[in-house]
Amino acid sequence: MFERHKITLLASLAIIYFISARFSSSISPYIYQIILYIGINITLAVGLNLVNGYTGQFSLGHAGFMSVGAYAAATFTNNAGDATLALLKPLGPMVSTSIVFGAALLIGGLAAGATGLLVGIPSLRLKGDYLAIVTLGFGEIIKVVIENVDALGGARGLTVSHPYTNLFWVYATAAVTIYVVLNLVNSTYGRGFLMVRDDEIAAEAMGINTTKYKVLAFTLAAFFAGMAGGLYAHLTQFIYPDGFNFQKSVDIVTMVILGGMGNTWGVVFSASLLTILPEGLRALADWPSLPKWMGGLLGNRMIPYSLMLIVLMLTRPQGLFGGMTLKRKKA
Repeated sequence: MFERHKITLLASLAIIYFISARFSSSISPYIYQIILYIGINITLAVGLNLVNGYTGQFSLGHAGFMSVGAYAAATFTNNAGDATLALLKPLGPMVSTSIVFGAALLIGGLAAGATGLLVGIPSLRLKGDYLAIVTLGFGEIIKVVIENVDALGGARGLTVSHPYTNLFWVYATAAVTIYVVLNLVNSTYGRGFLMVRDDEIAAEAMGINTTKYKVLAFTLAAFFAGMAGGLYAHLTQFIYPDGFNFQKSVDIVTMVILGGMGNTWGVVFSASLLTILPEGLRALADWPSLPKWMGGLLGNRMIPYSLMLIVLMLTRPQGLFGGMTLKRKKA
């Protein structure tokens, strides 16, 4: 089964590369940016789904790990990127740029993963609301620390020197994230995550170290959030602490809940939907034939956005795809 998944991943990467090389230049900049944001949000939401969906915990500080990855990746390319490019110049511009940016994303992911490990070890012994409060607190601590580090630009923000992020890097990262999460939770080892979610007390009674599984899930989710942060930093070319605030964490959690916790493809769909929806509402608000009051209502995306979530929670509290699984043929 895993061999088949590897072939699927490699084929997906080849298709993504072809589409990126062939069509990126022909897409309007506005649409292209939305497409990139969709891919970044998919990586964030699928990673968080490993914690909130498959392991049954509740983290509210995911934007903090995204910020760690964004600042770590940006710091590397700002300070060592040009020197590394000069050393790799004989390999050609495309190869040298790919190596530098790949290293920046890896550094961002590892920095966020290490932060997730440090946060997870003391906090994941807690459960439920207590865990949510602790992760929220750590997310805010990370933001405040960045605001007070002058080398990272402080509260005024940090300019990122190179716009390395493109269609291939964004969707290759998303594809790898989906591949890792799906293979992990469907492996013999990964069943421990589902046992922790379904009945943590019974899992402990069977000798399963539930804290280990929770910390592992938390660290992996933080790693992918860090890579998404690196992509975001090199897309916007300017990052500031308040861009990774509590509202950003809530947006990512909403994507997981809307798609259905524990359903990877549902989360992919909801991340895409909730990235496109605000742009669609903004375009609809400018429609000339709409009454002014309705245009203002739609222009403030939080009102229809919130109403949609209320309706969803009343009619389908398990999320759009909650409880649904794809049937697989036996080998």
